[in-house]
Amino acid sequence: MFRPFTNPSGSRVASARDPLPQPDSAQVRALRCRRRSAASAHRTAATPSTQQNGFVHAGAITTLADSACGYAAMSLQPPDRDILTVEFKVNLMSPAVGQYFRATATVVRSGRNLTVCTAEVVADDSTRTIALMQATLMAVPTS
Repeated sequence: MFRPFTNPSGSRVASARDPLPQPDSAQVRALRCRRRSAASAHRTAATPSTQQNGFVHAGAITTLADSACGYAAMSLQPPDRDILTVEFKVNLMSPAVGQYFRATATVVRSGRNLTVCTAEVVADDSTRTIALMQATLMAVPTS
């Protein structure tokens, strides 16, 4: 059952989850990720860690995109179901330079068991694509 609520921008949206849960895995918390939206596109920001060349590590960018895909897929699930990623492909398009990053995910197709999402990661307020992800997620009973 979808319940409407007000997101941080003040607009009303429909979601199976009320209120918006914030990321709760240790890895996502370590990146300081925040869920910004409840629509099928989800935004997450992170304060990143860098690798030896000063760019944000690919693992941090991938975690960000995977988190956004998970929330996009979860927004279409009933309250008694949860989501697990079963497969993803990431294209790292350009070096990750910036202090904050935004991942926006969209559900391409949602079925009873599998959901396919795409995500795009951009830096700061830029429109330059840092990474693209395609992910397959599986619905599981909530434990």
